[in-house]
Amino acid sequence: MQNEYKLDSVVMMKKQHPCGTNEWLITRVGADIKIKCIACGHTVMLSRVDFNKKLKKVIKY
Repeated sequence: MQNEYKLDSVVMMKKQHPCGTNEWLITRVGADIKIKCIACGHTVMLSRVDFNKKLKKVIKY
């Protein structure tokens, strides 16, 4: 399955962030993917494999 996401896509992750949302903005795409929480601005960097496991759906491509 090929996931349809790119830089500046908004994605929904499976687990909720402690601030109360599960929507994230992709800020870097490569071997690692960096995402930023829409609500609080917290950033997290994940390997592409981990990101694909935790991704629920792409909200805005």
